[in-house]
Formats: sequence, structure tokens, C-alpha cells
Amino acid sequence: MSLKTARNIGIVAAVALAVALVPGGGDTARLVLAALSLGFLAAFGFLGYRLYREHQITLWSMSARHRALLYGGFATGAATLIGTSRLWETGFGTVMWFVLLGGTGLSIYHAWVESRRYSV
Repeated sequence: MSLKTARNIGIVAAVALAVALVPGGGDTARLVLAALSLGFLAAFGFLGYRLYREHQITLWSMSARHRALLYGGFATGAATLIGTSRLWETGFGTVMWFVLLGGTGLSIYHAWVESRRYSV
């Protein structure tokens, strides 16, 4: 094991020890995790904004039906991923999870194919 690897393992062990032993360490760890989660959510939002701005002409050249299919697919996929833990509590919910994500993928793929039909 290299010295760099041993140092990294020591850092992780020290942070874990601090979370376990310092009073309020668990609360601090939850706060850091919440901040990281919000950072990732903001990054996804910014990515969506950038993609929308870069492909604005393509989106507005699509028919209203295909735009609704695209946006509805993204909304259904987001709602399905948000509700994953609740859907997986039952067998029917697990099947519906797969059906909803499959439908999401198909609707987004169909809207993408239709957007490319006249642009090539």
C-alpha cells in the first residue's frame, strides 16, 4: 500500500471517528449531506436550463403534441424516481415503477426521433 493510499484511509477514518464520537457529529453529517444534495439538485437544474437554452429552436420547432410528450416524459420520470421508495414497498408498485420508467424512456425517445425527422 502506498503512502498516499494510507493517508487517504486515515483521513476517512478520522472523519468517521469524529462523526461517531463528537457530540452533534451525526447532525453535522446530515447537514453536510443535505447541502451536498441541494448542490446536486441545483446542478441538475442548471443542466436542464442550459440544455433548454441550447436546444430552444429544436424544441419550439416540434409540434405541440411532441413537446407535451417530451415534457410529460421528463415529469413522469422525475415523479417516478422521487417516489421509488414508496413504489417498491409493494409488488404492484415495483411493476408500476418499471412500467413508468419504460414509458418515460419511450416517450422521450419518440419525441427525440420526431424532432430529428425533418432536421436531417
